[in-house]
Amino acid sequence: MSQRIAAKITGVAGYVPPRVVTNADMEKMVDTTDEWIRSRTGIRERHFADPGVASSHLGTEAAKKLLAMKGVRPEEIDLIVVATVTPDMLFPATACLIQDRLGATKAWGFDLSAACSGFAYALTVGAQFVGAGSHKKVLVIGADVMTSILDFKDRATCVLFGDGAGAVLVEPAASEAEGIIDFLHEVDGSGGCNLYMPAGGSLHPPSHETVDKRMHYVHQEGQQVFKYAVRRMSELACEILERNGLTSRDLALVVPHQANLRIIRAMQERLGLDDSKVLVNIDHYGNTTAATIPMGLVDAVEQKRLRKGDLVLLIAVGAGYTTGAVLMRWAY
Repeated sequence: MSQRIAAKITGVAGYVPPRVVTNADMEKMVDTTDEWIRSRTGIRERHFADPGVASSHLGTEAAKKLLAMKGVRPEEIDLIVVATVTPDMLFPATACLIQDRLGATKAWGFDLSAACSGFAYALTVGAQFVGAGSHKKVLVIGADVMTSILDFKDRATCVLFGDGAGAVLVEPAASEAEGIIDFLHEVDGSGGCNLYMPAGGSLHPPSHETVDKRMHYVHQEGQQVFKYAVRRMSELACEILERNGLTSRDLALVVPHQANLRIIRAMQERLGLDDSKVLVNIDHYGNTTAATIPMGLVDAVEQKRLRKGDLVLLIAVGAGYTTGAVLMRWAY
């Protein structure tokens, strides 16, 4: 068993833009059907941000809800870590924009890019500062406006994603009966060619050519990503449990990244868990990338599926490839 991190999640909140786009709506936008989308992904609807609404706006709204719910003043926040692959711009960091909008005048912050594993990575990073005793209150935010980088001529990818944000407050944990127990993160860069956005960085800066070639959108080799995610989600879950002397029977809830219902069910079957122990909300939100796990925690709290002391596993696989798992005892 690895050394425990003396940090815990003390609050969660989420935000999605008000516009709901159903599969029937998608049928009008691209050559697809409701049956095709549901049978292959489990998605029924998702939320789309309006033009001019960016990741910082969604993240700010989630953070405002969280601080109001907790009765925490913005100036009490020490650090803001934002997981996103759709920053408002390359710089300044989305964390800077959120810090300013919140009025978190004493906080520093930065963005973290790990795609669908981004929130798990950001949570681990934020927890390190709290566990080390250097920070008392850390905001960890997952926010993405995936519709800003979707090619609505590519029916295989544009139906998968939605927009949203989730935020958690991380504070010191007083005892081993609560808080983050362990984390397990990996990257396999050999898979980077299977899910990526080719242009917009230093390799292919924006140009007429990159725009004409539709290089500023998500490109995905769906079957390769699917196979990798099915295998690694299950393996990662088993590994982090085993190294902490636990089994899937000890889990009260798994909150997996919401990329595809079939991926989630494959992991669930291998772990031998019934539906009551696996959070699924992909049907309502689609894949919101870094926001899926915190939004899942919001739903779990609202549905009263978490109690203090429950063993919870957060788990994700994303572009990179990145993989992330965080094991914790729920703190409230």
